[in-house]
Amino acid sequence: MAQVNEVGDVVHARKTNVRWHVVIILFIITAVSVGDRSTLAIAGKDMTTSLGINPGQMGWVFSAFAWAYCMAQIPGGWLLDRFGSKKIYLCGLCLWSVFTLLQGFVEVFHGSTAIICFTVLLFLVGLCEAPVMPGNSRFVAAWFPSKERATAAAVFNSAQYFATAIFAPIMGWLTLNYGWQSIFIFMGLLGIIITFSAARVIHNPLNHPRVNDEEIEYIREGGALVDMDQGKSKTASAFNISAFKQLVTNRMLLGIYLGQYCINVLTFFFITWFPLYLAMDKGLDIKTVGFIAAIPAICGFLGGLMGGVISDRILRITKSLSIARKTPIVLGMLLSMVMVFCNYVDSIYLVVLFMSLAFLGKGIGALGWAVMSDTAPKEMAGVAGGLFNLCGNFAGIISPVVIGYIVKATGHFEWALVFVAIHALIAIFSFVVIVGPVKRIELKKAL
Repeated sequence: MAQVNEVGDVVHARKTNVRWHVVIILFIITAVSVGDRSTLAIAGKDMTTSLGINPGQMGWVFSAFAWAYCMAQIPGGWLLDRFGSKKIYLCGLCLWSVFTLLQGFVEVFHGSTAIICFTVLLFLVGLCEAPVMPGNSRFVAAWFPSKERATAAAVFNSAQYFATAIFAPIMGWLTLNYGWQSIFIFMGLLGIIITFSAARVIHNPLNHPRVNDEEIEYIREGGALVDMDQGKSKTASAFNISAFKQLVTNRMLLGIYLGQYCINVLTFFFITWFPLYLAMDKGLDIKTVGFIAAIPAICGFLGGLMGGVISDRILRITKSLSIARKTPIVLGMLLSMVMVFCNYVDSIYLVVLFMSLAFLGKGIGALGWAVMSDTAPKEMAGVAGGLFNLCGNFAGIISPVVIGYIVKATGHFEWALVFVAIHALIAIFSFVVIVGPVKRIELKKAL
């Protein structure tokens, strides 16, 4: 809001930067959600001994989260559109943290009962985490202008790598000193504490107590959907079948969905089987695995930030969303395919180098959520994001199981790495050939 100084001159107030505070808390919450998913990867080796689980069964246990996560994507997106981002987002955070905490106590049961209880709790964690990424996408669409959107999306998306870099060493240390159960208790308590802190920071743009008019005007003029959640608690919103059909038949979105599925194959390899690859195929102890797994994760974190900054820089230069979003994706996926070189070296240093380069590339190319913030229709941003995440996270159902059976059949990870790398190539094809121009969808009203 403009002010008048002592001599009568109009002085424009400096705009606040609350939007960056919001994206930082989204980053922290996303890191916790990914940390909760990766607990099983760190605890897996000790759990298999304690509960008597073979690699094939472990693949199915891994997939329990993904089944629930996928099933709840569209309902979770609808809840975000119906009630607004803040309520659903924070409720989900609190509930999944409680269920994570309870996983640390399943050993009070024995044998198959303990496995079933653990799987059910992991399933419930998946249900409650479903609104996180669609919620992040809605917050970014509401708070950020187009020219900052890729950077903002890259910040929260890079949390998946940060989570591994930070939590993997902590979990490895906890497992070594206090047993595998301790990491579930630690992550659950952490999430519950963060719920109360996040409630003070996360608000919709027009309702935030610390944002000023200058920032609202800046983001509104840049294309931010600042009013997308206004009045959510007062008006009903039925699920729109006609609009949903438009989302599942649009060629651009279908290409984005396929590309995200392929990119997530890389994601789920790194957050599920990669620590076990180091332990089972390379013979490293759990403490060493925790620290070595953090190195590629740090590279992925840096790559994720680089991808967003590069994309927004290209957008400023070319004024083309298509060029700005697709270029880092293609280059990043090409770089991620160097993981196959691990099949031809014995040195753990070279393995870490190639995996670090692959994770760096995966981070650079992980711009799917920026693309969704650019393309999702305002009326169904949550459902569109949920559908996008549903398609992407089918990789969480399929790839851990496939990799598990590849390892069980061959006794090694060589063909598992080839399986993952092929999906990077398909992602390139999808974004280059199928997607076409990147632009926001305008829904047609039913006649």
